[in-house]
Amino acid sequence: MAIRVIRDSIGYYVATVAQSEPTRDPRLYIHNLVKRDPLAGFAEDVRKGLSAQPKRFLPKYFYDELGSQLFDAICLLPEYYLTRAENEILKRYSDEIVAAVDGEKTLLEMGSGSASKTRLIIEALLRRQPELLFMPVDISATALESSSRILLQSYPRLKIEAYAADYFAGLAELGKKPRSRTLALFLGSNISNFDPDEALRFLRAMRSVLQKDDALLLGVDLKKDPAILEAAYNDTLGVTSAFNLNVLARINRELGGTFDLRMFRHRAFYNETIGRVEIYIESLSKQRVRIEKLDLEVEFAPGELIHTENSYKYDRSGIAQLAASTGFELSHTWLDSQERFSSNLLLAN
Repeated sequence: MAIRVIRDSIGYYVATVAQSEPTRDPRLYIHNLVKRDPLAGFAEDVRKGLSAQPKRFLPKYFYDELGSQLFDAICLLPEYYLTRAENEILKRYSDEIVAAVDGEKTLLEMGSGSASKTRLIIEALLRRQPELLFMPVDISATALESSSRILLQSYPRLKIEAYAADYFAGLAELGKKPRSRTLALFLGSNISNFDPDEALRFLRAMRSVLQKDDALLLGVDLKKDPAILEAAYNDTLGVTSAFNLNVLARINRELGGTFDLRMFRHRAFYNETIGRVEIYIESLSKQRVRIEKLDLEVEFAPGELIHTENSYKYDRSGIAQLAASTGFELSHTWLDSQERFSSNLLLAN
């Protein structure tokens, strides 16, 4: 079985095609809203980030093919509790979660990726209704195509209308179309990667595409002992370090950079005052790096930091305040057995 992608004026229709007999699968439609060349965007953002003071990289560039594999490995590490804790919640409470939203529902997910955890919600919904429309949004058309085909093979009563787009472009498109009662998902504590103002902006945009009594299931990591938080981002095997430093290797591979990864190290620590884990790459010496495709040379001082990511942690009152500030009401919170992670049902007011 091969895959053929047919473009029309709206997007991309992805159809399964037998070797000599083309057949369309009416259960799958992918809209490709990605406007610019990903390599051009990467180059532009690297130039901006290395010209800024302090220097920075955008965390979305962690996830090239190798970076995505490293992140999958991070999720299996004993120190990285977040994935296991959220899986525990969804396995235990998925039926209760979907029952908390009345009526037959459409499922929408922001940043769906492989949709592995989403299966638990899909299965709970299909236990309550005869069919299900799933609308995933993800920046990677390739990831959407792959995960969608796997899901459709597993669930004959599932239909998928997917959007390859960043969050805001995807939400803008979703806002143009009427839907039935909607349960939206934003899992994995992805909200933690937004600064506070960005989190408010995202949730308000999310609220703008939902109707009254629709709901958002929001995964949020909780504030806890700093030692537990710091261990989650400083594993003993060094996988998180490899994940962080891979952005330098990616610049070498794709933009002709000359970063010597041995001359940089991963740093992550919990800033208790701000309530976030801060992640950096630190230069170990005075050095100069050239990036050929940018015609750019960058000087680094000993100990100079490149900021790569923040991960904000919340308490339950902070989650309630976030909901109330963006047009939602915090209806219910489910916790894992060790109360490390939360899944929060936000009802659209």
